[in-house]
Amino acid sequence: MFSNLHKPFIIAGPCSAESPEQLNTVAKTLSQSSNIKLLRAGIWKPRTRPNNFEGVGDVGLKWLVDAGKSYRLKTTTEVANALHVEQALKAGVDVLWIGARTTVNPFSVQEIADAIKGSNVPVLIKNPITPDLDLWVGAIERVLGAGISDVAAIHRGFSSYEKTKFRNVPKWGIPVGLMQIFPELPIICDPSHIGGNRQLIQEISQKAMDMNMVGLMVETHPDPDKALSDAAQQITPSHLLEIIKNITVRQKTPGRGKDYTLDDLRDKIDEVDSELLTALFKRFAIIDEIGTYKKEHNLTILQIERWTEILTTRTEKGMANGLTKEFIDAILKAIHKESVLRQTHILNSPID
Repeated sequence: MFSNLHKPFIIAGPCSAESPEQLNTVAKTLSQSSNIKLLRAGIWKPRTRPNNFEGVGDVGLKWLVDAGKSYRLKTTTEVANALHVEQALKAGVDVLWIGARTTVNPFSVQEIADAIKGSNVPVLIKNPITPDLDLWVGAIERVLGAGISDVAAIHRGFSSYEKTKFRNVPKWGIPVGLMQIFPELPIICDPSHIGGNRQLIQEISQKAMDMNMVGLMVETHPDPDKALSDAAQQITPSHLLEIIKNITVRQKTPGRGKDYTLDDLRDKIDEVDSELLTALFKRFAIIDEIGTYKKEHNLTILQIERWTEILTTRTEKGMANGLTKEFIDAILKAIHKESVLRQTHILNSPID
């Protein structure tokens, strides 16, 4: 299922199965695109608070499977425990996915891994709700450990207190980290949950393709505003077909006929990185001297006036040269954290 995918590989369907008619209407339109390979629908919906629509339950499994068969689409649904696995496989669902609220709990993931052991069912694993790469890796390892080789990951963003335009902040560096750990693992983006707003789906989908992800999982509904769950982030199937047409799938390697090659540019990056690391080495050598001076003169590590001055002057200079305030802030804070750790070690070391 997930090997040698043709990009973009699309998984689509309603957030929740609501009726046989709804699923058939969606599947009929989706079947018009050769890129759409999986019909998705939530059967059991884990809600943050009770008394919200929590899915139609296992009765919806037949609706999903029947709609898939009618329009020659394979099917997938979310499972959160062993009973869900048993019922979904018995109904003939082709692919299972483990949701973000489940991935965050190793006990639940292990229960699912034990339930699918001995089967050959493909499994999709969403990132945990928290930006914890180890939890995501652990969930994948548990499923692989159950003997399931057909596995893919889904990047759906992360819950955060920070206010952004996204429902779940993308934090693209985390799926990049996953790519480094599992170079052959396909990663699919869920722009519906990242955006939380149908107006952002095109933008996020293109970003995912630019990040070399293999596909998308998009929530589609015949009448999105009347959806029983996640109405704001769902789009019509016909809207999805337009998005697919407008997506640019970029080459993984550079084309021919350029005045320079990508390798030439990467060589220049290597040179600059070497200079950066040498500069950091020199900076931290001075930091160590400052730590020794503070110890000898009984001074505190944190000098707030000096730190405020550094933040202000370096931020102004960086922004004047085209860097963003957020980027400069992150770099300076990382350097400052390492500086404090080094000086703490010096101040706490025995006096010769």
